[in-house]
Amino acid sequence: MTGEETRRALRDCKRIVVKVGSRALCADGGRYALVADQVATQVKAGRRVVLVSSGAVAVGRERLGFTERPKKIARLQAAAAVGQSLLMRAYEDAFEALGIHVAQVLLTHDAVSDRDRYLHARRAIDELLKLGVVPIINENDTVSIEELRFGDNDQLAAMVCTLVGADLLVLLSDVEGILDDKNQRISLVADVSEIEHFIKPPEDDLGLGGMQSKVEAARRATLHGLPVVVGPAASASFLASLMNGDDVGTLLLPHGSPLPSRKHWIAYTLKPRGRIVVDEGAREALEQRNSSLLPAGVVSVTGTFGVGDAVSIVSERGDEVARGLARYSVAEVSRLAGGQSGQIAERIGNHAGDEIVHRDDMVLLGKGANFAGYE
Repeated sequence: MTGEETRRALRDCKRIVVKVGSRALCADGGRYALVADQVATQVKAGRRVVLVSSGAVAVGRERLGFTERPKKIARLQAAAAVGQSLLMRAYEDAFEALGIHVAQVLLTHDAVSDRDRYLHARRAIDELLKLGVVPIINENDTVSIEELRFGDNDQLAAMVCTLVGADLLVLLSDVEGILDDKNQRISLVADVSEIEHFIKPPEDDLGLGGMQSKVEAARRATLHGLPVVVGPAASASFLASLMNGDDVGTLLLPHGSPLPSRKHWIAYTLKPRGRIVVDEGAREALEQRNSSLLPAGVVSVTGTFGVGDAVSIVSERGDEVARGLARYSVAEVSRLAGGQSGQIAERIGNHAGDEIVHRDDMVLLGKGANFAGYE
């Protein structure tokens, strides 16, 4: 669809994830009532809205009198613990005045990286939405450590879209949308790579994200077939105008065929725990023939992964080709590297399949994919 057609189609969206960051939320003495009013309007229009909200560390930092974002993990966690209760109290007051109940949902990365826990979380949030409750989701910063972190709440919001089956992601910011080099709002983005050179780093330490993080979250969501809109938290009418099909904010169009939910989970939720380097023949087989990864194509392996863990599949040039779930541990893959599938049982004493990573458990990464390294 064209941009205009997509904007009109937003009127039919029934399940929305709205994310608001620390800078946008804490400006002007706090915009809780403004955000609540916009969300409540959509709920009363028959839509189900999940709110992903930052702000716990920022609010806790202010209450504790910290002049800058803590660098020590324990102090950062303390600020989050103090701030989270204040954050929810402010939201409770704002939504209660509008006759809407809210629920706090705190997530860590391991809650969505385990498939069973992921499905349990989805069912719980779905039940809240059926009850007319607005789930307010935040990362559990009080207990999160590096390997359990999402990165920031923009990335969390993109993952939540898959978790709850959303059909639109809205990223509320402290500007009217993504701006070009003349500080003019960009109305429509067909390909995220076209706007990356416009992105500026954040100018303060209030939050983690900034526009670069929003663009990366948008990339992830658009690959899942979702439209994404970046717009102003300060506008009382933004969400209503957006859902009416008006030209507000920056609309990022869905990219290509949407990934199935499970494959999106593999590519964008799980953190790879190792890296498998493959030769050129294997790379071509994966990319051109949608093949599984066989032992013969493996050049080397690093990491700490076990059976079922996510791995990054990399070419000898260092390009990330795919992500997938390993059928063998790192030690086993090391012994199988360069061999034939018929030699698997002989080399490691067991046989869990002819493939190191089966194509059904693999997602090829196209141009523009941007991932952090494995743990």
